[in-house]
Amino acid sequence: MAGPGQGRLMETPTMTDTVQTPEAKAAYDARWARVMDCVQLRRPDRMPIGMQPTFWLAKYGGMTCRELMYDYERTAAVAERAILEFEPDCHSPMFLASASGRALEAMDFKQLQWPGHGVGDNQPFQYLDREYMKADEYDEFLEDPTGFYFRKYLPRVAGVFEGLDELPTLPGMYYTRLVMGSRAFAKPAVRQALERMVTAGEEAERLFNRHMAFENKMTALGYPASYMFSSISPYDYIADYFRGAKQIMTDLFRRKDKLHQMLEKVRIIITRTTIEAVKASGNPFVFIPTHWAPDSFMSDQQFMTFWWPPFRQMLLDLIAADIIPIPMWESDCTKRLEHIADIPAGKCIYWFERTDMVKAFEVLGDVVALRGNLSPSMMTTGQPHEVDAAVKHLVDNVFNKGGSLILDCAFGIPDETPVENVRAMFDAARKYGG
Repeated sequence: MAGPGQGRLMETPTMTDTVQTPEAKAAYDARWARVMDCVQLRRPDRMPIGMQPTFWLAKYGGMTCRELMYDYERTAAVAERAILEFEPDCHSPMFLASASGRALEAMDFKQLQWPGHGVGDNQPFQYLDREYMKADEYDEFLEDPTGFYFRKYLPRVAGVFEGLDELPTLPGMYYTRLVMGSRAFAKPAVRQALERMVTAGEEAERLFNRHMAFENKMTALGYPASYMFSSISPYDYIADYFRGAKQIMTDLFRRKDKLHQMLEKVRIIITRTTIEAVKASGNPFVFIPTHWAPDSFMSDQQFMTFWWPPFRQMLLDLIAADIIPIPMWESDCTKRLEHIADIPAGKCIYWFERTDMVKAFEVLGDVVALRGNLSPSMMTTGQPHEVDAAVKHLVDNVFNKGGSLILDCAFGIPDETPVENVRAMFDAARKYGG
């Protein structure tokens, strides 16, 4: 079975002349088939292994996290060396996840701190949880999401957009009113914003092209990507990036109707943009980390009222578009297992962080493939023999009992994980899951 990227190596400008040999194509196809067998609840020839590092690459390559974020060529070299050493069956777009420092800086991005920018050179990302949309702005978003983005949201989250607040209400422009309406683009603040946006866009384009060069080379060498695009649940989109944690918790009680309306609006927007991006990438998977679904964040009733219905519909729409969602269920979601089983069988990968994987297999084993979930504390502070035992436990109790399991860490390789523990993970997976 040929995977995505076959026959597509030259569609995007690359920085490598690597050509896929017949041997590399056979290895690629075998790895891809292994993952797809899991998705479709068939028994693969052996248990596949995923690889998703972020700042662990700095540890592996002897770099600071800041160097990893800003040095494109060195980061690409370290990421390639990791893939060639460990030979995962699927890997995350690790260059893009690790080398975004220049693009973030060019945008003057305000929602995030990153190594060397707001935090120390060896500290990870820090998200700044703030109220980026006010409580009285629900209606403004609902009436004109794009206008709200330009005039309110974008200037709050990135410096390059400051000045766009002087734009007129564009849907009010029509016929010859467009002529006079265009005067807004001559305003000094708007002109400056547009110029800064072009500069930031040019850096983002350089990052994207280097990312694609890396992924095209990995494809040529025989290594498929786990996914090329990530998305988000409707509730998390609002809670994390608009209202903030404190505010969204009050909205559950004080602004229920507005929240429901916005959930439906953003579900449509997110689903449409996700389908467009995934189709353009040539890779059918989409990674969807979830933030507010865990047992401890809201009651079961609130989960079934606000969180799950729009996300379930989003999953169904993605599946109908021949896209394979990979929700990453953060923290412990044991109480949610029966609810989230309500999707078509053989169409998704559910990645679990702390949920008991054996319990997840018992409830979901005939519905979805599973991914994960070696403990971060064990990976970072344990010994190789403990990693070996943890892998054996998952193989014995999930994979060898008929579960479709893609072995991975709880949420990718923790940044502080000793390299010998990662080697132990891959060695054990091949020893027990072959």
